[in-house]
Amino acid sequence: MVVEDEKSLADVVATYLEREGFEVTVCGDGTEAVALARHVDPDVIVLDLGLPGLDGVEVCRQVRTHSDAYIVMLTARTDEVDTLIGLSVGSDDYMTKPFSPRELMARIQAMMRRPRTSTATGAASETGADEPLREFGDLVIDVQGREVTVAGTPVALTRTEFDILASLSRDPGVVCSRPQLIASVWGPNWVGDDHLVDVHIGHLRRKLGDEATRGRYVRTVRGVGYRMGTGQ
Repeated sequence: MVVEDEKSLADVVATYLEREGFEVTVCGDGTEAVALARHVDPDVIVLDLGLPGLDGVEVCRQVRTHSDAYIVMLTARTDEVDTLIGLSVGSDDYMTKPFSPRELMARIQAMMRRPRTSTATGAASETGADEPLREFGDLVIDVQGREVTVAGTPVALTRTEFDILASLSRDPGVVCSRPQLIASVWGPNWVGDDHLVDVHIGHLRRKLGDEATRGRYVRTVRGVGYRMGTGQ
């Protein structure tokens, strides 16, 4: 699904997607996009930030209440605040205009190659073995069922947030750098700013009721990366 009010750009993106075998739906209005996303149930949404009706941030926020589609935000605004806001409401990636349609396709294909369970847990899935629940105090991660609870209460995570948590919890005592998390979650061929990991980590912590200073579930190892906390 391509949500872009600049028709010429929308047509270019749609053409590239169709060449890659995607069925494409295009719209140029934010309000229409929210309704259309419910009807179409897309796998991927290419979403412009500046839209009539509702802007891309609000569209992303509303779509995330019912869809776990991969969302790539397009923005003509280069300041970091808008980018971080877009990611904080659940977009998986972003590109700043002008951009290369080929690079956009490469990023989308990389996301689509991501398995429904984290790449970090592939070995257990391939062997068919039942993986035990991963528990960190009140936090319980069911990797195979892709479910997370805190003190028995389900926590709704996006695919990207879940995959990051699954990657970190695979070897809870090991520190994962940003590049390692990028390779595990986004794929080894992903190209972009690896600081988007920090944004997703922040959003993940908020949903888990965690704090960076405390790090019950996700701890920052300064200058290196992140690792799981003990839940205490």
